[in-house]
Amino acid sequence: MGSSSRANPKVALLMGGPSAEREVSLSSGRECAAALRDEGFEVVCVDAGPDLAARLIEISPDAVFNALHGRWGEDGCVQGVLEWLRLPYTHSGVLASALAMDKEKTKDVYRAAGLPVVDSLLADKAAIRAAHVMDPPYVVKPYNEGSSVGVYIVPEGANAPPAVADDMPDTLMVEAYAPGRELTVSVLGDSALGVTEILTDGWYDYEAKYAPGGSRHVCPAEIPDDIAEACRDFALRAHAALGCRGLSRTDFRWDDAKGLAGLVLLETNTQPGMTPTSLSPEHAAASGLSFSALCRWLVEDASCER
Repeated sequence: MGSSSRANPKVALLMGGPSAEREVSLSSGRECAAALRDEGFEVVCVDAGPDLAARLIEISPDAVFNALHGRWGEDGCVQGVLEWLRLPYTHSGVLASALAMDKEKTKDVYRAAGLPVVDSLLADKAAIRAAHVMDPPYVVKPYNEGSSVGVYIVPEGANAPPAVADDMPDTLMVEAYAPGRELTVSVLGDSALGVTEILTDGWYDYEAKYAPGGSRHVCPAEIPDDIAEACRDFALRAHAALGCRGLSRTDFRWDDAKGLAGLVLLETNTQPGMTPTSLSPEHAAASGLSFSALCRWLVEDASCER
């Protein structure tokens, strides 16, 4: 964050915005604003819109806490505005944000870093509707959205391709279905905080992520030590390979019947949720870092040229 002559450094907290994850971002923003005020910061909450640059110039903060999720706030766009304004900000910079939001490019980076992934491709929505573009089972989802927005699972033996909704993007990711258990690891700075297993009755979708009782988190995950160590190692390598800064979270699937060979990376989230049901605050707490201390760490880590 650099030095500030203010007794209570001023933080502009970005939340809301125009993405499909607006409501989650508003929830994250409320939690973070309360925590930062408890830590003694002066917090000005900003619902990010077309006047964002003008609002930030008017506020003249010491740092910007980015609690936006999804496109525009998490894909390098807002990061570019903050670089232009020379305002120190939290989380990852322009390039890492853009790379991690594009799931197919993320996989290219993973592969180059020797990290395990399942096969995937990008296909036109019309082609996906017309015929199987990959042998089932597979998953169809946007390649540049987060929080499991718009996910279709095509089971093994399915006769018909998925009836993808009209409001889905024209280009979509088709990914071989990875069976097994859902695991996730948060990375803070240069440390992997822990491994959580996510238990749900069905797919870990938007509702399961954010609705109270939608999922159950087991932290630390009840898995063999070598798998836990591999998850931490892979998450750190993914964070570094993408060029992430501050806080990130990498998601895995693990087919326990295959041991270490059954572990694959799904994606890395550069702006993990900070809601009451979110995973990264749980990881921090399990490592002895309170929610307010986590928020303070992120602000003190803020910089330009990330």
